[in-house]
Amino acid sequence: PFTAKTGITVRHDLTEDNEIQPKVWAAVAQNRVPPIHINWDTTSNATKSALRGVTEDLSDLPNLANVTELAKPIGLDGYPIVNTYAYVYVLAYRDEAFPDGPPDSWHVLLEPRFKGRIALYNDGIGFHFPAQVAGGGTVEDIPGNMQPAWDFIAKVKEQQPLLGEDPDFTTWFQNGEIDLACTISTNAREAKKNGVPVSWTVPKEGAKVDTDGLWIPKGLPENELYWAKEYINFAISKEAQQVWLDGLGLPGVVAGLTPPADLAGDPSYPTKPEDFARLIRIPSQVQVEHESEWFAKFKAIMQS
Repeated sequence: PFTAKTGITVRHDLTEDNEIQPKVWAAVAQNRVPPIHINWDTTSNATKSALRGVTEDLSDLPNLANVTELAKPIGLDGYPIVNTYAYVYVLAYRDEAFPDGPPDSWHVLLEPRFKGRIALYNDGIGFHFPAQVAGGGTVEDIPGNMQPAWDFIAKVKEQQPLLGEDPDFTTWFQNGEIDLACTISTNAREAKKNGVPVSWTVPKEGAKVDTDGLWIPKGLPENELYWAKEYINFAISKEAQQVWLDGLGLPGVVAGLTPPADLAGDPSYPTKPEDFARLIRIPSQVQVEHESEWFAKFKAIMQS
């Protein structure tokens, strides 16, 4: 639709984020034109670029007048990034393993019957914060005292979890290799769409909610910067958000979007303040400052 409106062809470059990021940073540092016009990025990853000062200010986008507070990156001045949707790291489960209904706590991961049949991301992303609460700590203690999280994760390690990335979770559920997983809701939904009897829930301790966003590197010629901003402005229009997020199965940043039929009222599809109250959202700057340390700690526990 953007191309139809403007005549500008859009090419999606699927270069991995850890490869494109230093290229963009180097171009800005050397006053060269950056290799991309827009970066579709995780908010925490984009925050690294914002803190480095390589992002354009997007505060003048007209459609920001119509977005929810979810669009604003927490803890940053202005709009160096525009968040475009949210996603939740849910507790996904195989229906057959829970005939009496969904598990209500992350403590279910410690039940002996699930030894060797649970899955987590290989760096623990999405699991650190609910583990903090499940371990007896509080969200307010993050990042100052994360010992409750590490103690709970050490108990989960004894359950011999499978560790992987997004594509693995759907495959493991499809092959009947796991009963439980901490994963983004879209992975469980994809498995369900493929006929696998999988559901998901937000346990009483909460679940991590995060965002992705769009940002523009500094150094573009003025006319190209103008159209890059127009692209992001279009991406946060109600028209574009409805189509884009129907495909993703994720809640957007514009009020009044219609959820996909299978996700209306789903705790993993937050749209109202009370929905977000059940979830754990940590400022992206805090995540950026501590993520490497958290990932390393998780891996050390799993390898011990």
